[in-house]
Amino acid sequence: MTSYQHLTLERRDGVAVVGIDRPPANALDLTLLEEGHRVLEDLAADPPGPVVITGREGFFSAGMDLKVVPTLARAEQAELVNGINRLFAGWYALPRPVVAAVTGHAIAGGLILALCADHRVGSTGSGRYGLTELKAGIPYPAVAMAVVRAELSSAVARDLVLRARLVGAEEAAGLGLLDELVDGDPLPRALALAGELAGLPLDTYARVKRQLRDDTIAATARIVADGSDPLLAGWLGEETEEASAGTLRG
Repeated sequence: MTSYQHLTLERRDGVAVVGIDRPPANALDLTLLEEGHRVLEDLAADPPGPVVITGREGFFSAGMDLKVVPTLARAEQAELVNGINRLFAGWYALPRPVVAAVTGHAIAGGLILALCADHRVGSTGSGRYGLTELKAGIPYPAVAMAVVRAELSSAVARDLVLRARLVGAEEAAGLGLLDELVDGDPLPRALALAGELAGLPLDTYARVKRQLRDDTIAATARIVADGSDPLLAGWLGEETEEASAGTLRG
């Protein structure tokens, strides 16, 4: 098993399992984003077997660390925007079957990370799901919004992005945020599904996945390569600190 500070990468019967473990809520920060990039590099060096990405009990990921984000200097903000764009572009384009075991709350960037997967398994438990960046006073990095627009219908994206509301598991499945629900821990079902996908011709899987996602993959790759996200010049506004604090309180 390859270990990082907040991530693990292990192999289970031909399936690469990437675990996120940054207590309490698996919130994203610069360290976790950089480790995510290294995991993607390690996966790229592996044979083309399936991947399962999973969280800790109760949390897949709550998105950006709202205690940290408002304190960032301008250069750190740009670094964070670039890190988010790189991470989501890398996961979305990964030429392997990717299954997300959504182990609990998946909010804001945490939900977008799940949307990068090919298949999302959630639990019927008490998890909450939503795209709440607006409520926290945080605009979407370009790749994050590209994934939302590609994976959700326009009506669902408009609802979740502009209302910044949270939904339960059953509604999340109905809206297409989750592909299926199980009772209890979704990891065993995610591993079983990854095993089924491993039986497909995996080189062809990679080519067909690229065909399916080609426009978004090409666009997000250009954003990362060119540094063309306008938010790199200034991400956070005057509303961010108060709105983020209110989100943490609420």
